Amino acid sequence: MTYEELKIQMDNSGHSYDEKLIGKAYELAREKHEGVFRKTGEPYIEHPLSVASILVDLGMDSTTIAAALMHDLVEDTDVTVEQIEKEFNSEVALLVDGVTKLGMIQFSSLEEEQAENLRKMLLAMSKDVRVMIIKLCDRLHNMRTAEGWKPQKQRDKAKEVMDIYAPIAHRLGMSRIKDELQDISLRILDPIGYEDVAHSISRNGSAKEFVDNVVAEVKAKLDEFGLKDATVFGRVKSVYGVYKKVYILNRDFGDIYDIYAIRIILNNLSECYNALMLVHDMYKPVPSRFKDYISSPKSNGYQSLHTSVIGKDGVPFEIQIRTWDMHYTAEYGIAAHWKYKIGLQGEDNLDSKMAWVRQLLERQQESDDNDEILQGIKSDLVPDDTYVFTPKGDVISLPTGATVIDFAYAIHSAVGNRMIGAKVNGKMVPIDYKINNGEIIEVITGPKDKGPSRDWLNIVVTSEAKNKIRSWFKKERKEENIVEGKAAIDKEMRRNLINIPDDEYDEFMDEVARRQKLNNKEELFAALGYGGLQTSKVMFKVRDVYDRMQKKAQRESKPVVTTTPPRKKVRSVNGVIIEGMGDCLVKFAKCCQPLPGDDIIGFITRGSGVSIHKKSCINAQPENIDEENKNRWIAAYWADDIKEDFKASLEIVALDNGMALADISTALTTMRVPIFSLNAKQTSDKRLAMNVTIGVTNTEHLMSIISKLNKMKTVISITRM
Repeated sequence: MTYEELKIQMDNSGHSYDEKLIGKAYELAREKHEGVFRKTGEPYIEHPLSVASILVDLGMDSTTIAAALMHDLVEDTDVTVEQIEKEFNSEVALLVDGVTKLGMIQFSSLEEEQAENLRKMLLAMSKDVRVMIIKLCDRLHNMRTAEGWKPQKQRDKAKEVMDIYAPIAHRLGMSRIKDELQDISLRILDPIGYEDVAHSISRNGSAKEFVDNVVAEVKAKLDEFGLKDATVFGRVKSVYGVYKKVYILNRDFGDIYDIYAIRIILNNLSECYNALMLVHDMYKPVPSRFKDYISSPKSNGYQSLHTSVIGKDGVPFEIQIRTWDMHYTAEYGIAAHWKYKIGLQGEDNLDSKMAWVRQLLERQQESDDNDEILQGIKSDLVPDDTYVFTPKGDVISLPTGATVIDFAYAIHSAVGNRMIGAKVNGKMVPIDYKINNGEIIEVITGPKDKGPSRDWLNIVVTSEAKNKIRSWFKKERKEENIVEGKAAIDKEMRRNLINIPDDEYDEFMDEVARRQKLNNKEELFAALGYGGLQTSKVMFKVRDVYDRMQKKAQRESKPVVTTTPPRKKVRSVNGVIIEGMGDCLVKFAKCCQPLPGDDIIGFITRGSGVSIHKKSCINAQPENIDEENKNRWIAAYWADDIKEDFKASLEIVALDNGMALADISTALTTMRVPIFSLNAKQTSDKRLAMNVTIGVTNTEHLMSIISKLNKMKTVISITRM
């Protein structure tokens, strides 16, 4: 690519460019890159010229072209941003500075760094999306010339494209850029798979010949019925698009209906729907393969009618029908704003198109967990849309796999927080029901003070719902969060046999909090409690601080708390380790009904194995143990991978309104809690006293159940028996 060729391309583009500005930028870039060559051997100036050429094809403005020509100057030469601003203007300087800063971002394998770097990219995009458009074109040309890199660098850059740049191109609606980035990267990462798919696409004769024949048939039909202005052309699905369905989604090649696609471009909406009827008359439509993205656009602004049909020779293909404005948006995405001057007025302006970036950044503020931030951003960048309806007919778009809880929070935070159930197409569904295209969903809400359940964080899939749930717990349940968080980390430390002396506990946890960039242990416990941090992630810091504490104790010749379990521990079938004993019969004492999470101790019975009690059980207290049985008490621990269910008994006192017993039973059934026994009697003060034995997995599960029951208006008190 030469500057003369770039000028010819600009002249033939149909757009008016500021050749003085662009020429001045080229001269500065040529001068500063003089004598520098790329790994592939060509002069370095060909790279910025090629990037500018891609941007001209996208129809970008003169400012963007000038910035692209100088995008490597600040990083690679002695030119400064201030110099560019002085010699050109602040707008060009802002774009060059933005692209320079993006170029400095290196994506490592560390979740913390990836999450922070993604945030930086989104922030740059929110200030001026042209920064990201230049960066995408820069990466595209680099991938086109990737043979100049060493094999490992090729793979690293290809992986970066798949994880970061292609999803961003998709979210910006730039399908041409996205498809080429993915195909080049796939050829590097899996050359055998790439060649296999490419061969499969064209093995049944000439793909081009098949597409050309269908185009001719469709064009003739549209002309016959008066749609002579229609433009009809075909395309073959990108190699990565087919690869994803065959290798990742495990679909048979013959079951993919959109390998070949025919596009029909018309002048207005009524012509689009008329054309749809005509093609359904020509070919047999495939049931359930029709999608109306015109009335329900995708989250990146894409609009089109999609229908899959079976051709006369039995080959399936897709037909896409759209207007010209829709086509420009589908092909160029956000770049169509400059190329075709659409979206400059009314609600469809550039700011509204980029609002999702700011919303995405805002939604990440409630979480302190970098892994969850990273996954949340990535899932928002590549949403696979499902379209459902409210009872009033409003369309809600959610990612595939979203639940009715996600739907409730997509309506409004208050709707999600008050949700107690949902109906799909008029029928009640479980709280974790996954929505499907076209369903009508009605959210059933409870009282205003009803809040979400902590368990919902493990059910919802959208970052929006997760952050709104966390936000509620963070604001409304601070003291409860601290208790929940402390219990969770203490339990995990016990499971890992990390024992901190009481007089060192506060200092130890404060240090762990500081490692998490929090001020003190209370903030750490609160973040764990409302779900802003995951216990498993905090344990990395706990182990690090603990190891340092041990090494310090060794240097000072202090006794060191060991994490090595006793050698003779053997796990029984009931999920309990008995110190110093092999496999033996284990049963759980009925007097205290211990659960995983309770501190336990074993009692060697005569002929009935070992009976497991809570350490707090009245029968295990020293004052209640006679001299004869003192030596029959033995240390016991819960195993790490307990899978059994346990029984727990609760005493529930409720207002006797005639429905309390039914309401509590229904609540337990809704939570999928097995009920082994339930006895109830009316007290003299018109209250209902119930003794219920239920199945639970551990103390955490039990506390969750108690917490939910306590939210019921009729419940007065709940005591574990």
